[in-house]
Amino acid sequence: MRGRPFRARIGANESVFGPSPRAIEAMCAAAAQSWMYGDPEMHDLKAAIARHHGVGPDNVAVDSGIDALLRLAVRMTVEPGQAVVTSAGAYPTFNYHVDGFGGRRVGVPYAGDREDPEALLAAARQERAPLVYFANPDSPMGSWWGAADVQRLIDRVPDGALLIVDEAYADTAPAAAIPRSTYRTRSVLRMRTFSKAYGMAGVRVGYAIGEAGVIRAFDKVRNHFDVSRVAQAGAIAALGDQLYLQNVVSSIGRARARIGEIAKASGLAALPSATNFVAIDCGRDGAPRAARAGRPGGARRVRAHARGRPARPVHPRERRHRRGPRDLRRGAAGALAAAADARS
Repeated sequence: MRGRPFRARIGANESVFGPSPRAIEAMCAAAAQSWMYGDPEMHDLKAAIARHHGVGPDNVAVDSGIDALLRLAVRMTVEPGQAVVTSAGAYPTFNYHVDGFGGRRVGVPYAGDREDPEALLAAARQERAPLVYFANPDSPMGSWWGAADVQRLIDRVPDGALLIVDEAYADTAPAAAIPRSTYRTRSVLRMRTFSKAYGMAGVRVGYAIGEAGVIRAFDKVRNHFDVSRVAQAGAIAALGDQLYLQNVVSSIGRARARIGEIAKASGLAALPSATNFVAIDCGRDGAPRAARAGRPGGARRVRAHARGRPARPVHPRERRHRRGPRDLRRGAAGALAAAADARS
């Protein structure tokens, strides 16, 4: 809120555990060569990602984060006026791109605290949508579907449609939530990032895995120098330090449990999460009551946004807390206690 300092950065779900020391070392070394553009083909990084996932380099597209890849995917597939199916309240940046390229957004409601694959498929068929967006695990709820459920969704994508499966939080999810490789299927793009568990949000590297023909289309529309030499070097080194990643994921799990305990002690409920944040059920939507009292009570349930962005549809009763060091968790305890008091 304007005029008030932030107690903690929790809106963007960054990892305060930071990058692997190997990644930091590699980026520092690459910084001395920043007078040169990065490799526009990202040959070494694509090869490293391909080895990591057991696919070919021609099945990998890399850009400056998932946001950039979403923009390109919308540009490649959507004509003005065409329907694009997503979940009402899901990742807002995807919506900005759809709106910016003239698409017509069709939002389907969540089923409980999860995106609804059946509703997404039904809307895609009814609207003859060329593009469908589905996140697993989901933001803002932190919920997830099992791999078999996601695979059924992939197998039933209508002819002529492309399904984006946003797996930004796959590294913090249970292994049983992530389907096996689908790189031979033209109807799906799976997107990953180095911004979350890898702790490199400020570096901006994301990638898509898909069928080679679909992946080649990115080269027709992307900016070829958007991923810097520093970013490429850091991402390669981060992939090579899986032990560090495993330790971070373990730390996230412990912090997730602790935030659940803090919520419970405040009379609130932490929703199950497969991400690096926790959604807290505060019992009800606090915004109307706060508005009557002239207080900014919407903060009880909404996430922080970049300045100048339109407000995001949110889920009633929701507040999210990123998992991180102890000082942030202590701050969370006070904030959740205040949220509990506001209910009464």
